[in-house]
Amino acid sequence: MKFDDILAEVTGFGRFQIMTILLMTAARMTLPFHYLLNNFIAAVPSHHCDITSLDYGDAFRNLSHEERLIVSIPVQEDGTLSSCQMFAEPQYHLLIESSNITDLPTVPCQNGWMYDNTTFKSTLATEWDLVCDKRRLNKTLATIFFIGVMLGAAVFGYLSDRFGRKKALLVSYVTSTVFGFTSTFSSNFTMFAVMRFFTGLGLSGSSMVTVVLSVEWVDIKHRTAVGILMSIDWSISTALFSLVAYCVNDWRYLTATVTCPMCLAIICLWWLPESARWLISNGKVESAHFYLTKCAKVNGREQFMADLKPEVLSKVIVAENENKKYSFLDLVRTPRMRRLALLTGIVWFAVACTYYGLSLNIEGFGVNIYLTQFIFGTIEVPGKALIYFTVKKIGRRFSQAGSLVLTGLCVLCNIFIPQDNGVFRTAVGALGKMLAEAAFTALYLYTTELYPTVMRQNGMGYCSFLARIGVALSPLIQLLEEVWGKLPSTIFTLVTFAGALSASFLPETKNVRLPETIEDVEQTRYLALIRFASSQTRLMV
Repeated sequence: MKFDDILAEVTGFGRFQIMTILLMTAARMTLPFHYLLNNFIAAVPSHHCDITSLDYGDAFRNLSHEERLIVSIPVQEDGTLSSCQMFAEPQYHLLIESSNITDLPTVPCQNGWMYDNTTFKSTLATEWDLVCDKRRLNKTLATIFFIGVMLGAAVFGYLSDRFGRKKALLVSYVTSTVFGFTSTFSSNFTMFAVMRFFTGLGLSGSSMVTVVLSVEWVDIKHRTAVGILMSIDWSISTALFSLVAYCVNDWRYLTATVTCPMCLAIICLWWLPESARWLISNGKVESAHFYLTKCAKVNGREQFMADLKPEVLSKVIVAENENKKYSFLDLVRTPRMRRLALLTGIVWFAVACTYYGLSLNIEGFGVNIYLTQFIFGTIEVPGKALIYFTVKKIGRRFSQAGSLVLTGLCVLCNIFIPQDNGVFRTAVGALGKMLAEAAFTALYLYTTELYPTVMRQNGMGYCSFLARIGVALSPLIQLLEEVWGKLPSTIFTLVTFAGALSASFLPETKNVRLPETIEDVEQTRYLALIRFASSQTRLMV
């Protein structure tokens, strides 16, 4: 008897499983809030040099504010005031006629900046003057946050497989809550960057462990539906985030607001069950029997567990070595696991780099950023419906590769659309975002099915680590537009195609039992080759 057989007897998708997923909803809602927070707290509103403290004599003081701007700040080609330059001396002749100002001497802003507060009451840029020469720090902040997420993937991958899913979630929730709220009291950019790093590190655990815990409690029949449908909370929260950011337009209050759901998540953790698969794989059969009994009771199947003794569970998952403690090194010790780690790592890097390359560039489409954020969140729901249909009909592998190819084509198309055609660029960008989300949704399910139980969280941690490298690089790739405007999109296109090629070499997992041990992975692939060779031999005969 396999674990999936027991799970089917106690109902593989009943009230217990639904309750388990709902108990992790608050934590999962927080993820897109924080992951996309940089779009709003690091936004750079329109600005120009502050001239309120200038004193050039009575003639200057007698001018109106608009006239002072004309004689003090040069006008750019698009008719807007220069953001970073001012005239070395007042140019009073500009009040009479607009002449060629290219030859007039200018200097960098001497007394700070004035900001347009119609959209944002306060952002990092307005608080610490992260504009002009310091403008890149806004993008760098996102990279720092995702470096924290990247390291958290490795940390919580190990903690989850070593100490259990529930304990890892507790550490994740507390870490992200403490540093999330602490960051709102930052007095300078450096302090805020450090707080965001540790917030990202904590949130990484919530991102990975909640998916694994949900899938490990669901039977084969409902695994696809749960793996995909539970991610809808991400899309809903992404769309909802635009409304939250619109109502709370001060960066400190917004950071605190998006951290609040983690307090509810910590409370919900009290009722959250541990993974019975993990408990059995680690020889904790008494605890596994307790949670399986609770599952059977909630789902109305008490009789089966009453007849099943705890010692029987020790034979359900045959461990390769009950005393062995698995680590990331086990990903590369055997040939099939090495190949799996290499291919999944490339796919995760490609999907994450492209997804966040689109998500963190909502200002680059020429439309109101709140509207763009809402569109980008809403469009993900059809993407999930699409991937739910394709993974069931054509399988995981081709769905993964196909969604990546189509995402790359959308990014490629936007290269040739003029910048002033904002609506069309947003439409194509939204389509690419939908397909990128489809690829991300399939990837979580696919990866969970590929790695064995004893290494599942380590595998997810390794993949998420590489994904966060891609995410951390995506804001920096956007900075390459200063070299050539189309260079970032070109890089994202090539990355998606590389990911699609790697995905095409992964094994199919549709309607296949979850592997429990490393030996399962090695033997499964070997037996699949034997069956294929046998079928070819019969055809030849």
